[in-house]
Amino acid sequence: MVVAIAALSELSLTRLLLGFAVFQVVWGLHYGLPISVEPMKALAVLVIAGTLTASELAVAGLLAGGVLLLVGATGTLGRIERYVGQPVIRGVQFGVGLMLLETGIRLSLDGLTLALLSMGVAAVVTVAGYRKASALVVLCVGVVFTVTRVGVPAPQLPALTVGLPSPSSISVTALEGTVAQLAMTVGNAAVATSLLLSDYYDADVSVDELSTSMGVMNLVAIPLGAMPMCHGSGGVAGKYAFGARTAGSNLILGAMYAVAAVLAVGIVAAFPLPMLGVVLGLIALELGRAGLDTDNLPLTIAIGALGVATNIGIAFVVGALAYLLFEHLT
Repeated sequence: MVVAIAALSELSLTRLLLGFAVFQVVWGLHYGLPISVEPMKALAVLVIAGTLTASELAVAGLLAGGVLLLVGATGTLGRIERYVGQPVIRGVQFGVGLMLLETGIRLSLDGLTLALLSMGVAAVVTVAGYRKASALVVLCVGVVFTVTRVGVPAPQLPALTVGLPSPSSISVTALEGTVAQLAMTVGNAAVATSLLLSDYYDADVSVDELSTSMGVMNLVAIPLGAMPMCHGSGGVAGKYAFGARTAGSNLILGAMYAVAAVLAVGIVAAFPLPMLGVVLGLIALELGRAGLDTDNLPLTIAIGALGVATNIGIAFVVGALAYLLFEHLT
């Protein structure tokens, strides 16, 4: 997702990756656990799909960060989350997956040969039993392909600058994106992550602690050119599955992100978009599969479809009201 954002917008991949590098280390040391630091997926997909501009992304990230800091610091997230039912969160996730799939298909059609080659690589990885790693493998193949064409880029470090989006970037679209992202963040980045940290590591990390750290992270990182970031249950589950048991995994990953950041600019500029389309399609399928793991499949699908037909923010509001009505009637 991060590579796609850099390839399809004016945002700097170097700054995006350095943001992840810094906060992998910061939160690993703070919590003493292999905690995840991930892109805010709903906002990321809106940028990839061309719905949000880079400035609107910054606005949405800052708004989401402010809300998360407020509800976390005041201890209210634990009381709020019960009003946002699991089918609503899954519906938003499913809708985001559909939007990402649409973009992936569109990019893939620009070069069918490379797209088919990438799909073949993904199929081999999946048959070998590593379905969830297929997108990463295709991305790595794309990097190798790009390096053979343009060579290894010279290391580059960006100048340290601080900036805020202009007030004109505060738009309805940015507000809708913020609402959609907060819906996913409450369920996946706070509640589900807290539960997984307890299950895997016997760690007592509350949803309000996670909300507070996500709020601080975004309010600090976005003015420095990073993208909106969150914790996430998928990242925790992935780290655990690959053997991470201490915060050392965050330190290692942070160092890897930093190395990638200084070498990334030239590679992304020449990365083949059809291969990127396949990567996005594979990520979309994973998001869609997770979204369909729901207690109310019709409501979840309806919310996802409404999100594609209108926008994710409207779908979340309508879905949340429908869920509350359903709960009241039953």
